[in-house]
Amino acid sequence: MPVVVLVADGARPDAFEGASLDALPALRRLRDEGSLHRVSSVFPSVTGPAYTPFLMGRFPGPIGIPGLRWYDRTREACGWPDYARSYVGHQMRRFDDDLDPRAPTIFELVPNSLAALSVVTRGLPASHRIGALTPSVALRATLTHFRGLAERWLDVDRETADVIVQRMREERPDFVFAAFTGVDKASHARGHDDPLVHVAMRIVDDATARLRADAEQGGWWDETHLWIVSDHGHSAVHTHEDLAAVVGATGLRTVAHPWSAGIAPDAAVMVSGNAMAHLYLELEQCERPWWPALSERHGGLADALLAREAVDLMLLPMCGARCAVRSARRGSAIVERKGTTYRYRRESGDPLGVGADVTGSADEAFDAMRAGDYPDAIVQIATLAASSRAGDIILSAAPGWDFRARYEPIPHRSAHGALHRDHMLVPLLTNRPPARAPRRTTDVFASALEALGVAPPKQVDGASFV
Repeated sequence: MPVVVLVADGARPDAFEGASLDALPALRRLRDEGSLHRVSSVFPSVTGPAYTPFLMGRFPGPIGIPGLRWYDRTREACGWPDYARSYVGHQMRRFDDDLDPRAPTIFELVPNSLAALSVVTRGLPASHRIGALTPSVALRATLTHFRGLAERWLDVDRETADVIVQRMREERPDFVFAAFTGVDKASHARGHDDPLVHVAMRIVDDATARLRADAEQGGWWDETHLWIVSDHGHSAVHTHEDLAAVVGATGLRTVAHPWSAGIAPDAAVMVSGNAMAHLYLELEQCERPWWPALSERHGGLADALLAREAVDLMLLPMCGARCAVRSARRGSAIVERKGTTYRYRRESGDPLGVGADVTGSADEAFDAMRAGDYPDAIVQIATLAASSRAGDIILSAAPGWDFRARYEPIPHRSAHGALHRDHMLVPLLTNRPPARAPRRTTDVFASALEALGVAPPKQVDGASFV
């Protein structure tokens, strides 16, 4: 019973709904025969961290991946001169090393697997990695990225589809994971509703059609699980905030990628997506400081950042189980976690717009947030804030804004990474109706193991819908 997961990286839910499917006959056929759901990604909602739910069934922060970029306060994972990590570039090869070794990947649990353009590869033999980051592939990807040629990423997607279809036909792996990055690259460059995005979606549709045709002809379609999903959404950007410059203007010696090394820096600004950011303070301390103790020295910085139009939500981790949530317009609240119980307690306002205090399990917290502007925010905030590698101040950008004004090869016209629904909600299309409605992208991992008859690890952050 093979399981095939195709990731249309960066595809919004509305790309799978209504008239959008008129030009995507294979996906429309799957929707008519199976099911289509809006599920929650993770925070930060950005490629890399948002792949761990599919391939490990875990939220990224607790297993070592707090963002696309982060600062290693302990100096244990990252080295001199900057003690920082960025998975944009050659350090993507360190992604597997940064993962908690106690959290297994699906490739370790299902040896007969195949993956294309996967950030997570631990447990996957080199011969089963399509598009692995060899020197030649790295050079090609680097040139494509820094030249800002979104069309070239679509060529990569076409090649990926050809290889996946051929090897599925010839080798019949139990689990296949293939990422198609064209939707995301085209959305960044031209906007999430540009015609080039629709061309990228047709590549995913064509791969779906060919995989199905081979399975039907070969007699294994009735046993196949074929799921199309995205790792994050997208929304239009009208203004780019230079967050590193804003922090530096307060007098703090500030480092940020690509110039992440500095002499005795006071603060590190690590932007992801580019609509979220981790800010690390008092970098000489190897032990993580917490709020409110930090407020005695940096309360003015927090107030100044919160007053910026670009900042929608500010998270101030207070300990491993508690985090303050602030909004300039909607006041403050506390998010707490005790065991398997989550709590959202309003203080001076309702920054998440829930309309009530919330206490319950992860699923109950999800259901309380499902229809709001910040789906699954209670669980995601509690989880990321507790990560040992998270920042001392965590920012989620306001709609229409991001936090990186310089150093992108092309200005982003559409971005992601934040907690609001345009970034957090993603489509999940399955070729047969589920046993229960899925909630999160972490459910994909649990469901794949269930379908393959493989026992799940002790700790997972999702539940099977098979």
